[in-house]
Amino acid sequence: MTKRMKTDHDDDKYAEQTGLQSIASVCGTLVVGLFVLTFVLQNFMIPSASMASTLLIGDHVVADRMSLSPSAAWAPFVSYRELRRGEPVVFYKPVVEENGEQLILVKRVIGVPGDRIHLRRGIVYLNGMAQDEPQAGKPTYADYDPYRDDFPALSGSGIPGVTAAWAVDLPAHIVGEDLVVPPDHYFMMGDNRTKSLDGRYWGFVPRANLIGRPLFVYWSFETPADQMYKTSAAEQVSFTLHEILNFFDETRWRRTLRRIH
Repeated sequence: MTKRMKTDHDDDKYAEQTGLQSIASVCGTLVVGLFVLTFVLQNFMIPSASMASTLLIGDHVVADRMSLSPSAAWAPFVSYRELRRGEPVVFYKPVVEENGEQLILVKRVIGVPGDRIHLRRGIVYLNGMAQDEPQAGKPTYADYDPYRDDFPALSGSGIPGVTAAWAVDLPAHIVGEDLVVPPDHYFMMGDNRTKSLDGRYWGFVPRANLIGRPLFVYWSFETPADQMYKTSAAEQVSFTLHEILNFFDETRWRRTLRRIH
């Protein structure tokens, strides 16, 4: 049998194929990465203290987008499930801001469809049972607010922070002393109950607004409470430089990879 001799031309062809394969491999990796970041996982930065001390201002978290998405025949491998009471969730705020922006929020699920909810002195009663919520901040006599802490005992009309639409819609969902969660909706509240503008102020979250479940903190950086209001390009660049220069000193290392419950 005659062996085929390897020529310089063969080397060029081999190198060309190897180069094309490398490019294809990189492109494939990028496609998979983009798919994961778009449909499976997503990262968010916590801008406010409404979920303290579960989540702090400056926490950067990874959220699972797949398990709460509608089940699809093309993805039988996805472990789809319904949202559960008591777990934190990322979602689109059901009320659009005055500037037309739809904010992304993270709160805790207090009620699922059919649940009956009311608060007394900041304690949540779910279907008639007082809830033990060690992670939730409670009001004191000094900062007690009758609308917020005895919800829904009072009308939302004229209450600061309550949207006009919710003030009108709220009475239709009250049975006795309870707020009743309608089908395909959820009632959310922040863990920092006295500092959280949540479902008490803008109502229920539709199922379609859910984004995902926050899984863990992958980075946490000490961030001032007013940073969320500094939106100009100069202010954003200034804080980015501050993060770079103070990465080691102001990173909350103990929160790295902390699971979110």
